[in-house]
Amino acid sequence: MEFITDYRTERYILDTKWENLSEDAKTHVLMSGIDLTMALILGSYGKQFEAGEKLALSMGMSGDIPVVGSPNRYNLLGAAIAMGHASNSFDIDDGFKPICGHPGTSFVAGTLAAALQKDLSWRDYLTALAVCYETAIRWALAMQDHYGFLHSTGAYGAFGTAAGIGRILGLDEKQLNNALSVADFHAPMTPVMRAVEYPSMNKDGTPFGALVGTMAVLETLNGTSGKTHLLEDPKYHEYLDSLGKVFYVTDLYYKPYTCCRWAHQPIRACQDLMRDNGFTGKDVEHVKIKTFQSAALLSKIVPHETDEAQYNIAFPIASALIHGDVGFNQIREEALTNEDVLDMMKRLEFEVDPELDKLFPGKRLAKVEIFLKDGRTFLSKVYEAAGEPDDPELNLDWILEKFKRITAPMLEPEAQEELLKTMTEAPDTPVRALVARINELLKQDI
Repeated sequence: MEFITDYRTERYILDTKWENLSEDAKTHVLMSGIDLTMALILGSYGKQFEAGEKLALSMGMSGDIPVVGSPNRYNLLGAAIAMGHASNSFDIDDGFKPICGHPGTSFVAGTLAAALQKDLSWRDYLTALAVCYETAIRWALAMQDHYGFLHSTGAYGAFGTAAGIGRILGLDEKQLNNALSVADFHAPMTPVMRAVEYPSMNKDGTPFGALVGTMAVLETLNGTSGKTHLLEDPKYHEYLDSLGKVFYVTDLYYKPYTCCRWAHQPIRACQDLMRDNGFTGKDVEHVKIKTFQSAALLSKIVPHETDEAQYNIAFPIASALIHGDVGFNQIREEALTNEDVLDMMKRLEFEVDPELDKLFPGKRLAKVEIFLKDGRTFLSKVYEAAGEPDDPELNLDWILEKFKRITAPMLEPEAQEELLKTMTEAPDTPVRALVARINELLKQDI
């Protein structure tokens, strides 16, 4: 394998300005920035974030950097570790279909930590996120081809995190190339399908991607040398040729529910059938879900912790049938013993549909048939999940409404409006001020 170091990746990371983005890309980066902020808020109420903070504090990583949802302050690595344990904690973050994972959550912790350290403006932070999306996704596409199997989010999080932190801390081309090479070499090769079958906090491997990407920059600044990253392989130079011309950020999908994307299609189908036909979960005798093979492999066990509930296809569908939604209150630890939901899980039947399976991963489709206790039967159309890049309803307003719905348990309506107004109308706001205000407005006990 021959690698060519021409610094095209590094120049793009270091030189891109907000003005260089297309108008569509700017809108999607703003949508993503709001969405990732929401994910961090939600994650700060979970046990994974609690573990991440405990880890950072136990390792003496206190400092001056604030984090979303906590009174504690950390050094750069500590902040990346803490928020890396929050960003994917409730599986509500964006995704990119060709890599079957979640780019935004993979690098937001380290990038936001660096932005807080340098007290960047919201606009400059969004610009860094844009660079992270474009480089992390390209490296992920190369990585999936190079290694030949699906990796969890943490793998490309290492590369994206090094890109974001390297840009914000002002590394030069050579230093950044070194950091990216170190991140590439040490990126956690997390096997995503194991996490699908055996759900736990391991799932997408996000905390370890944040850790490795941050360490790659710190290692570089302290003298560690590394050579070569996959985007230097001529086989993948096509991805570099499109930098600044093709914006992958505009092809992201966004998730309305706090669970694996592969459960979203039947959730939406059930919601629509209930709404359109005037029945509730109490009327349901049996539900048949026809979906694709990978979704059918999702866990169906009775969950004992929230991660088991998220990487589960039966529990979220049952929750949607009983509660009408799948958000924080339906997936938190306290909701896992709801007897109505557990009973509904027993009424679900899953079947792989060969025609739907043929279309995966380009399309993730499902349909449901609901049998009521009174003898009526309702068959849904074939559903794709809401928030896909070609969803005509997906726009900034969709993201704003999602933010309000998902954060309702921890933010009053007035607080939601204030934060959204800052993020959409005040791009010069320092991120430190934004995070400080978020922490002031969050409810302590919910």
